Amino acid sequence: MTGPTESVAIVVVTYNRADLLERMLAGLERLERPADAVIVVDNASTDRTPDVLAARVSTGSTTGIRLQVIRSEENLGGAGGFRLGVKTAYDQGFDRIWLMDDDVVPEPECLTTLLAQDADCLMSVREDTRGRLIELAATRFDLESPLAIKPKRASVVSTYADRASMPERVELENVAFEGFMVRRRVIEAIGLPDASYFIFYDDVDYALRARRAGFRIWAVRDAVLVRQLDFSQQHDLSSWKGFYMYRNLFVVHLRYGANRLVRAKPWLIAAMVVLLSPLRGGRREAANVINALRSARGMRSLPPTSVD
Repeated sequence: MTGPTESVAIVVVTYNRADLLERMLAGLERLERPADAVIVVDNASTDRTPDVLAARVSTGSTTGIRLQVIRSEENLGGAGGFRLGVKTAYDQGFDRIWLMDDDVVPEPECLTTLLAQDADCLMSVREDTRGRLIELAATRFDLESPLAIKPKRASVVSTYADRASMPERVELENVAFEGFMVRRRVIEAIGLPDASYFIFYDDVDYALRARRAGFRIWAVRDAVLVRQLDFSQQHDLSSWKGFYMYRNLFVVHLRYGANRLVRAKPWLIAAMVVLLSPLRGGRREAANVINALRSARGMRSLPPTSVD
């Protein structure tokens, strides 16, 4: 089966963002080609998220959403949530699985547009609520040059002025789990998302594994996904999020660096952060980067390709 005849499950991970989730589910109701299942992983939310989901389940026959809710007893992070959701969709036999956060809303034609593409890995193209292109997925992700401290060298939004400037398809070297779609043969080849990332870089890791296995990833210009929140990529590197930002960046280099110099960059970055910490007032950041390096060394091995 190909194209519109393929079955599709949407996997959504949510945590304490009930208002965004409501808008997102309302958007899924407006898809001109409805998904065959919407699997929502609730990461132990403590707000009114369970009530929002319960209300949607009770009205599912009238809204057109075939909603399944998985309530985790603990917060698995985005990475663990997507692993659980993808495994659930895979085990149920769906042909394609479409991954989304709770802060995006697809345009009604988005799923139809994606299904018209006969490709194994596809990415919707995000814009903000004012219609401006904001797709940050990388068109160049450099793990070959030791001088590239930040491996993302170019993205869709840095390459194209607007959506109209894009060709119909743009090849990507990494993705976000906000509109990424895979066929089940991809999961059979590379396994599930790696839950050990917890947050950050789990999507990058999955894209790198897919490309290593020979799959090409395409951003589809006319598959429009609207992001409800502005991007906030400047996280406090002295906070708990900073630990994961550093650790998971290091893991990507240790796993996929093309040469020894690239794989040595985590030690260089850690040394620079520690040396500069007195000037930056960042003792906590220095502790984060040291702990991140220690933890990353234990994650160098690739996850299993089995779907267990």
